[in-house]
Amino acid sequence: MSGDLIVPDAAHGVVVFAHGSGSGRLSPRNRYVAGALNEAGLGTLLFDLLTPEEEADRANVFDIGLLADRLLGRTGWVREQPEAAGLPIGYFGASTGAAAALWAAAEAGDEIAAVVSRGGRPDLAGARLAEVRAPTLLIVGGRDPVVVELNEQAQRSLGAESRMVVVPGATHLFEEPGTLEAVAGHARDWFRTHFAGPRERPQA
Repeated sequence: MSGDLIVPDAAHGVVVFAHGSGSGRLSPRNRYVAGALNEAGLGTLLFDLLTPEEEADRANVFDIGLLADRLLGRTGWVREQPEAAGLPIGYFGASTGAAAALWAAAEAGDEIAAVVSRGGRPDLAGARLAEVRAPTLLIVGGRDPVVVELNEQAQRSLGAESRMVVVPGATHLFEEPGTLEAVAGHARDWFRTHFAGPRERPQA
């Protein structure tokens, strides 16, 4: 499956993105956030969780266990890349991808340094929420009341440090002026806080 890995010099860590249903590695919203993280000295990996053939079966799009397994597989791949060696890893999940990120974080335990959810459905991770150890930031839109409520319920089940941020005036896709910038800023600060200091890349 295709993916785009960017690791700046002296990176603080690498954030692996898990997109939501009907989206992919070319999602303009995720790419905007990834660019902001790159500018802040954070590496990013955007990749497609499913092949085009798999996406044709809608059941796969909502198979959180399958998506989490794909995310864990790519996490292992990132760790093998020379430019990412030794860096802490975090997850950024949107919509159903947030559930996959939390499910994968529960499986990985202390190996995942932080998780950020954007307009996510963390409730779909179910009982796995209690097993999450990575500090988790839940970002939701103030004009998305159903998702706000679902995030509040999920937060009560999380087994890790967590915080919920409501972006005023934002709907589910954060298309309103300034709202996606707010998401990127909150995500950047969360990852920078929970990743170690910058690491100089080994000389060739």
